[in-house]
Amino acid sequence: MARGNVFVISAPSGAGKSSLVKELCKIDDKIKVSISHTTRHIRSKEQNGIDYHFVDSKRFKEMLDEGEFLEYAIVYGNYYGTNQKAIEQLINHGYDIILEIDWQGAKQIKQLIPTAVLIYIMPPNLAELEQRLKNRNTDSLEIINKRLAAASEDMSYANLFSYIVINDNFKTTLSKLYSIITDKRNTYIET
Repeated sequence: MARGNVFVISAPSGAGKSSLVKELCKIDDKIKVSISHTTRHIRSKEQNGIDYHFVDSKRFKEMLDEGEFLEYAIVYGNYYGTNQKAIEQLINHGYDIILEIDWQGAKQIKQLIPTAVLIYIMPPNLAELEQRLKNRNTDSLEIINKRLAAASEDMSYANLFSYIVINDNFKTTLSKLYSIITDKRNTYIET
């Protein structure tokens, strides 16, 4: 059985990354999303173990000290990390893994896994990004403004990625992402 591939998908908050990744997993059962650990509070409609593994700061730091994370970052004051064993198990069973992480984590992954494919989802523009964040109805105006302020800086790191895909139409963007994944899957050669 061929090993799976690692794909990193990053985007500023509100660009549509999570919705696109969920849809990719629905259309191809060989695609799995890595479930990160985080110290941030659970949002309504999120489920522990499905959206994230929600842990407190003490537990996260214990896991970090024990070397359980492939990568980790602090984003908006919260820790996020990717469990190394979980990724290895899925890859070894032939699954293509998507890591939904920020540019900091993407940079770490590229150093650790040179064959990883890094994809950056860009919003059409900042005005559209602001509207999407407001329409989510999950954050206060203060948090939305922080996310918008961080978005410009975040997008300045897009040049670290193998692909930049502008999410101006959900179906078109989904098709582009799926093509990137299937192209990599079909050209992968075990070395």
